[in-house]
Amino acid sequence: MGSDDIGDRPTRSTRRTFLSASAAATAATAATVAVPALAAPATADAPPAGPGRATRAQRPDRELRDLLRQVDPRRIEAIVRRLAAFGTRHTLSSQDDPQRGIGAARDWIFARLQEYAATSGGRMTVELQSYIQEPASRIPTATRITNVVATLRGQTSPNRTYVVTGHYDSRVTDVMDAVSDAPGADDDASGVAVVLELARLMASRPTAATIVFAAVAAEEQGLYGSAYLAQQLKAAGADVQGMFSDDIVGSSTADDGTRDPYAVRLFAEGVPTAETPAEASTRQSVGGENDSSSRQLARFVRDVAENDSTGMRVRVIYRRDRYLRGSDHISFLREGWPAARFTEPNEDFAHQHQDVRVQDGQQFGDLPEFCDFGYIARVARVNAAALWSLAQAPGTPKAAIIVTTDLTNNTTLRWQRGDEPDLAGYEVVWRETTAAEWQRVIGVGDVTEVSIDLSKDNVFFGIRAVSRDGLRSPVAFPRPGS
Repeated sequence: MGSDDIGDRPTRSTRRTFLSASAAATAATAATVAVPALAAPATADAPPAGPGRATRAQRPDRELRDLLRQVDPRRIEAIVRRLAAFGTRHTLSSQDDPQRGIGAARDWIFARLQEYAATSGGRMTVELQSYIQEPASRIPTATRITNVVATLRGQTSPNRTYVVTGHYDSRVTDVMDAVSDAPGADDDASGVAVVLELARLMASRPTAATIVFAAVAAEEQGLYGSAYLAQQLKAAGADVQGMFSDDIVGSSTADDGTRDPYAVRLFAEGVPTAETPAEASTRQSVGGENDSSSRQLARFVRDVAENDSTGMRVRVIYRRDRYLRGSDHISFLREGWPAARFTEPNEDFAHQHQDVRVQDGQQFGDLPEFCDFGYIARVARVNAAALWSLAQAPGTPKAAIIVTTDLTNNTTLRWQRGDEPDLAGYEVVWRETTAAEWQRVIGVGDVTEVSIDLSKDNVFFGIRAVSRDGLRSPVAFPRPGS
């Protein structure tokens, strides 16, 4: 979609029309949209009749296609095998042995990220982000927890931040066993390999917003590293508008041998983890259980990453994580930020959290030989498409509301204008309340208020920003306001 879609106009003359740009400025940047009455409800295969046009996916531009082509499965394989070769990366293993243990893995990851940062022209910085975790669950003695963090600073919107993590610690059957071999190839050298490959490719490419690439520690002991990373970003005042955890993305083969090599699951919660009682009350009144910021982020990922350049299908799962389990994105959800978790389509539990052994002729253990490096590369392309599109597009609109001052059968939407230099305007999206995806889009121009002759009782609305190059932000789901 190009920027000329921003100013779509109704096809017939009515009592309600868009305001011109000059009139909009005079009228406090308000616009009004005329719409025909809704026809019969949409079928499963067709959007509803009504204002705007049917939504369509955002195709990758030439720059993104070039980036995706350069994802290298051989480099990914080398990273996974090197991390597995440290023997164990258990959080409680040695931090001083140069050959074995979590300290050796930490230093190796740090050195790789420093190499990548050297190509960035000063835009990327790398740090060892450490703290002492006092005794707690699965941490029997005071232990140094260290994240390895590379920050690619945005050129025009540096405070707007997107985060991608993989956890570099590993474990065997006994979560407290810090001595036995725990190669952790799939869980989660695969996710770290995605993070490192993205950092390598993006270091030399300027972005509008900031991207944080982090190998986090102590996930297996209780998300300690990612919690500290999130807290540090919160303390720094970062505007985190999206976070992805890549955890167990190493294989498409299930425990029964079936394969699904061109799909990845993306877990995204509905009711927000950090929802307050007041927010819960509002949601119960107006709906929106399927419209959390994390669900909007997941919709965005599918919009930009399901294409022939990634070769992948993104299967969005409407859950915070797998059944009764969780990963590092939860640390960001607890801070109130949109976050989701990538993981392989099927799991083989003989190669997760297992002592390395042969039992009844079957090999157990999380070994590199059970990884599919071409598959990890495709998952990396999905991540790259999402992060690049997020970081180059305008940010998600802020302060989005449906005006509820008066009871009417039309809907007035209002939001705060972003400050991005390439911002072209905004689009309103809407869908039937029974639909999982946005169905129609209306270009409203560079305004901050619009009235639509369509009842908020009957459909859901959203607002997204669009750049001059046609790059779209995730959708902001408006709340009631005045």
